[in-house]
Amino acid sequence: MELSVIELFLNASLVVKAVILILILASISSWMLIFERWLYINRVTQEFHDFEEQFWSDSGLESLLIASQEDDHKSIGAEYIFQVGYLDYKRLSKEVDADTVMMSVQRNMRAALSREQSLLEKNLPYLATIASVSPYIGLFGTVWGIMNSFRGLAGATQATLSAVAPGISEALIATAIGLFAAIPALIAYNKFISESDGLSANFDGFKEEFSAVLERDLKSNQS
Repeated sequence: MELSVIELFLNASLVVKAVILILILASISSWMLIFERWLYINRVTQEFHDFEEQFWSDSGLESLLIASQEDDHKSIGAEYIFQVGYLDYKRLSKEVDADTVMMSVQRNMRAALSREQSLLEKNLPYLATIASVSPYIGLFGTVWGIMNSFRGLAGATQATLSAVAPGISEALIATAIGLFAAIPALIAYNKFISESDGLSANFDGFKEEFSAVLERDLKSNQS
């Protein structure tokens, strides 16, 4: 008699059932995280391109700062780095020498860059954990199920394949679900890490370019 996946799950041992439920929960949580990270990274990417276009336009730094401080707008990525650096620049440029100003501005922008990098990589270690651990959890469930199947043969008068096949099938479901949880998590992790590294490099490049702009502006004002 052919058994469905649900029937195999219901007939499995308590340990195998627990393993399968853990893997299903891990898979659901990883897909939720994948969707959230996909939305966030796409948003950061789009806002970076939009802000970079505005930055190199003729709108001016003051108008950019005012736009970044609007109540209904939350600065992220390069715009946040710009906001931190320019506010520090305005605060110090008329009070201390040029070298001190730029040291302070660059230090604050480095801290802002570090914050944005952390936000880009938020929860990605959890995806990596699911990708690496899920196959082993599934394998544990499979080994346990197969062990129980063969243990049941000890008291059987006749050992046949049909006698152990259902138990082995139940056990192999754990491995299948473990792979189902691990593979998307691994693909997503590699994709998001690559995109995060690319955005971080873009932010770092913008930070250096903005530092050069501020340094030129500072020298022209003090000359």
